Amino acid sequence: MHSAFQYNQYLIKRQWFALRGIIRVFQPNGSLVLYCQQKIFQLKEDIRVYADENRNQELLYIQARQIIDFSANYDVFDSTTNEVIGMLRRKGFHSLARDHWQLFNNKAEQIAVIQEDNLTKALFRRVFLGGLLPLSYDMIIDNVTVATIKQRFNIFQFELVLDFNLNVTQYVDHRLGIATCLLLAIIEGRQS
Repeated sequence: MHSAFQYNQYLIKRQWFALRGIIRVFQPNGSLVLYCQQKIFQLKEDIRVYADENRNQELLYIQARQIIDFSANYDVFDSTTNEVIGMLRRKGFHSLARDHWQLFNNKAEQIAVIQEDNLTKALFRRVFLGGLLPLSYDMIIDNVTVATIKQRFNIFQFELVLDFNLNVTQYVDHRLGIATCLLLAIIEGRQS
């Protein structure tokens, strides 16, 4: 596995003024470890993740299985081996009030749930405050939070912090956690 996936914390920043969805992923010391570029004019999501901005080494790609993304399934592939790492499924009706995702391994077994931290806060975000109340998600395995995804409030760009430091007894492939953050950043960008 590439060294970019060895950290327990990542900062994900979505570029605001770009025709394509461009996202940069940084390690805790601030160094760029991944660069993401969403293909434009595609009927289905096709997201490519590279080791750097030169885009010489593709590490991951994420593809939607269908065109409509209300309850979409997204396959996550390791580009170096062309193997499926896992899948993310957005729970459409559950996500109307509070974002809810299911995380599956490469054997199509559900391994985790990713959901907004609090129903009341989620409703306030949607109805009253919009982007003024930062997003917060918990990754849960067997009723235990193993990772968190928190939005940093920043007027000029969308930022998420992915923290695996809670993941002490259960292991979640960091590539799936990063893929989740990239999808959240892209979908949130489309919705805002």
